[in-house]
Amino acid sequence: MSIQNTLIKVNKSKIALQQLPERKLKQLLNEIARQMIQNEAAILKANEKDLSSKDANDPKNDRLMLNSARLKNISKAIKHIAKLPDPTQQVLAERVLANGLKLKKISVPLGVVGAIYESRPNVTYDIAALCLRSRNACVLKGSADAQHTNKVSIRIIQDVLKQFGLDANTVSLLPPQREVVQEMFTATKYLDVLIPRGSEGLINFVRQNSLVPVIETGAGVCHVYIEKNADLQKAVDIAVNAKVSRPSVCNSADAFIVDEAVAPAFLKAVSTELVKNDVEIFADKKAYTFLKGYPHLNKAKTSDFGREFLSLKCAVKVVKGIDEALAHIAQFSTKHSEAIVSKDKKACDRFIAEVDAAAVYTNASTRFTDGEEFGLGAEIGISTQKLHARGPFALEKLVTEKWVLQGNGQVR
Repeated sequence: MSIQNTLIKVNKSKIALQQLPERKLKQLLNEIARQMIQNEAAILKANEKDLSSKDANDPKNDRLMLNSARLKNISKAIKHIAKLPDPTQQVLAERVLANGLKLKKISVPLGVVGAIYESRPNVTYDIAALCLRSRNACVLKGSADAQHTNKVSIRIIQDVLKQFGLDANTVSLLPPQREVVQEMFTATKYLDVLIPRGSEGLINFVRQNSLVPVIETGAGVCHVYIEKNADLQKAVDIAVNAKVSRPSVCNSADAFIVDEAVAPAFLKAVSTELVKNDVEIFADKKAYTFLKGYPHLNKAKTSDFGREFLSLKCAVKVVKGIDEALAHIAQFSTKHSEAIVSKDKKACDRFIAEVDAAAVYTNASTRFTDGEEFGLGAEIGISTQKLHARGPFALEKLVTEKWVLQGNGQVR
């Protein structure tokens, strides 16, 4: 099963996209958003088919599931992306050299973006819309879990592309078979960048094997630190929201770090809320004594810290103060999103300065780490690396640079 012919067609298609008038490109995106809603029944039918092959009790089904409300949110996000300014052809620097050469640095599309992702069919729309807005062609490799939903979604997108005179291959879906991934890894002639989005295992596998440059979207082991000067009601509200509002996503909290000065009061209050959602707790020795009687309580192993649960489970660690909290985060964080709850400005400022993460919060839930929440329209993923993009990997980062020099016969 070779994907070379598809990759060749995608490469050819990018030129027309890059030359499409701005007004037409905005109309194209808005039409995709409209057609999504128009074809809601077909999308949901395909999604039900994907879900029917899964264990009904699997908490990861939340990632796979689409419904009317989620489709409306995706459509809204695409319309938002359409309104964002074109990130290409921006003049980043301009000057005249001593020899008279006119030098200019401009932003240009990456070219062809390859994406490998798991389960979430909404990612198909996010990546396609962001790539189109930034005038990049894209090659999408979804998982078998969402293959029926993805096929219907890509058909809708490609129909709109053809309606606007563009090659349908501008947004291409590859077969779900794993063998396809190996060919993507070596497609340096056709893919300019490869972006994995999914589990830590997937991301590490792509990073370790791809010859195509990789931009990571990292796993999220997120902590909420309850400092001794925290407003306990706010701390409970933030911790519960970070854990239970949508536990299957990467910005949900995986561990609560609690100052021992407030641990008895906080853990009593938060457990009253967590039990309503049947949250399973993995507690260290001190936390375990405070939580005795909680119906879903386990003694934590070392491996439970630094674990991305992606479900209604969390770890709890009691610490002696901010030094121990910062050391724990430094040891177990995946550098995604970290939060402190405290009324002490000095503690908050120190947390911001010392925590090494893509997003750092004071007195707010980690659940806000999201391209749409940040006003970026959507994101391909949350990047936890430090080169090219960090945090929500969105429209503004789907470009690179080109130097343009205009002369009048200069030679060196």
